[in-house]
Amino acid sequence: MITIRGLKKEYPNITPLRNVNAEISKGDVISVIGPSGTGKSTLLRCINRLETPTSGDILIDGENVCDKKADLSRLRRKMGMVFQSFNLFGHMSIIENLMCAPMDLLGKSKTQAYERGMELLQTVGLAAKADSFPDELSGGQKQRVAIARALAMEPEILLFDEPTSALDPTMVGEVLSVIKRLADDGMTMLIVTHEMNFAKNVSNRVFYMDEGIIYEDGTPQQIFENPQNEKTRIFIKQLKVLSEIINQKNFDFPAINSRLEVFGRRQMMSQKQIYRMQLVFEEVVLQKLIHKGSIGEIRMDIEHSEREGSVNMIFEYNGEKYDLLGDEEELAVITLKGIAESIEYKYEGKKNHLILSI
Repeated sequence: MITIRGLKKEYPNITPLRNVNAEISKGDVISVIGPSGTGKSTLLRCINRLETPTSGDILIDGENVCDKKADLSRLRRKMGMVFQSFNLFGHMSIIENLMCAPMDLLGKSKTQAYERGMELLQTVGLAAKADSFPDELSGGQKQRVAIARALAMEPEILLFDEPTSALDPTMVGEVLSVIKRLADDGMTMLIVTHEMNFAKNVSNRVFYMDEGIIYEDGTPQQIFENPQNEKTRIFIKQLKVLSEIINQKNFDFPAINSRLEVFGRRQMMSQKQIYRMQLVFEEVVLQKLIHKGSIGEIRMDIEHSEREGSVNMIFEYNGEKYDLLGDEEELAVITLKGIAESIEYKYEGKKNHLILSI
């Protein structure tokens, strides 16, 4: 359905795409992952020609969208685009947002556009909001409307550019569930995403992008469980481990607490497990180590095992031997022992190690 050959996109000071090559078949659901700045969004914008490639070819059903003679308007109608920032028309009601393009570009009557728009709103669970305006909707609802609006153009391909990155974590699930239903219905999709468990469970292929190329292309099982290339292995390992270093008393506690929340969400942890992880962090670091005052640098590593559903929190701190679990009647110690399934303390190489499994 899509063939990409030697795709390059360069700007005066940066070249996000160097040499991208790919074959995408009808019904493929491809998640595009990788570090920031590696050309993931640029790839999507080149495919639907919101960006003009510097060189290379992109064929949609055999037609080259990079050809100067290409009928871009017609080719673009085959592709729906969903952005991270919704891009709804604020002065139009929700149903009017869905009716506009089919009437103007597909020649549908007002009645046809309305009936199809209501069908799509029903599909994404928002038929009751048809007469509302965008500023009356939550972020998750706006993104579901944006997906319905893209579908109203009857595309053969849907491109998603980080559709959940602008959403509160509580709203992510409602958008991902809509995308999953589209995947189950056989829609061809390319999804730039940071939601790794979603990529793992919904996609049939994953592109790992780095250095301006598709560095590795494989099944979710291959990419996440047995990556073939070193950069992919490093990236996937970082997804499963969160590391924080605390080296001053007045560190940014809310920022780290927020990163724990995001990490937990991406690992599809329960809210209870995320709360326990944050509570352990607070009790160990704030109530014990920082409060003690003589501790230098503190390193916290969090490892999530998807297979076992467990979380290991590993604290390493310098100085003399200090088992913070020593006072069994202290409230912080009682709290930690009540939360953790197991706790291990050891002192090696003039460093303290505390390992909690929750």
